[in-house]
Amino acid sequence: MKTRIKEYRAKYNLTQEELAKKVGVRRETIVFLEKGKHNPSLKLAYKIARVFNVRIEDIFIFDEE
Repeated sequence: MKTRIKEYRAKYNLTQEELAKKVGVRRETIVFLEKGKHNPSLKLAYKIARVFNVRIEDIFIFDEE
């Protein structure tokens, strides 16, 4: 899965640490999400989308394989 987390973080001027605190995870989780090495739970995807005031589909690009 690909994400646009890094792009949205830059737009909102948030560090990985700040985003992690806002959604209740460790910074490493944000790192793994940005690198596509971790798939978020639906709850976490929702929380991240809420931080940026967008839909989950705007942040996470799901491969249709």
